[in-house]
Amino acid sequence: MEPLTKRSIQLLKTLYEKGRSTSTYTLRVKQDELSSQLGISRQALNVHLRKLKIRGYIRTGRGFIDVTDKGLDALGVSSTPAFILLKISPIKRIRVYEQIRQLAISRAFRIAGEVDALIMVERENLDDVLKKLYNIDGIEDTRSYVTIEVIK
Repeated sequence: MEPLTKRSIQLLKTLYEKGRSTSTYTLRVKQDELSSQLGISRQALNVHLRKLKIRGYIRTGRGFIDVTDKGLDALGVSSTPAFILLKISPIKRIRVYEQIRQLAISRAFRIAGEVDALIMVERENLDDVLKKLYNIDGIEDTRSYVTIEVIK
């Protein structure tokens, strides 16, 4: 792969620094497939996609559809998640990680430091996820943090 030029790096850095972090869910699907899954015609699908795009709920391009922050808000999905930090018994980590994978969470990370794992969860699911975590043998401690707003 060819290395990036100085100008490309400058452009990428500017886009990153001036950009705004967003939560998007990207679906890579052909519109024929999507219309078939929904049981509607391709024309009807295009009408609905156009309305959603005009309202800012989605972005579309060749072969993809992104649900934007505004679309997530319309669905009641938070763009400001909650985080759960976990301290896990070393001898039970593998089994605990397997059980965490089964939960209704956005992302989970194994991390180094004072805690062993970080779970990112929609705020709406926080209580349910915490209840399930309490029942997992091997979790020694949990700390929960709810985000208030996106800073950058």
